[in-house]
Amino acid sequence: MTKFKPEQDERVRIDIPDETDPDHRLHGDHGRIMTIIRDDAGIETGDTRDSLIYRVRTDDDHTVDVRWRDLRPPLEK
Repeated sequence: MTKFKPEQDERVRIDIPDETDPDHRLHGDHGRIMTIIRDDAGIETGDTRDSLIYRVRTDDDHTVDVRWRDLRPPLEK
């Protein structure tokens, strides 16, 4: 199984199944990665993927920032 590596302009699905997470409201939304922002979170966690923040424009025209663990390939109809 290959790991999903989101890239700019790619269509994605937001996956936040934990109902106690404040961003759970985004669970299942689809959108497109508008930009990828770098920070130093990966230094703290030891996982370089944590240094990437994905700015996603959802299909209902909201802009949200999420980490790699909250993104999946889109579900196609």
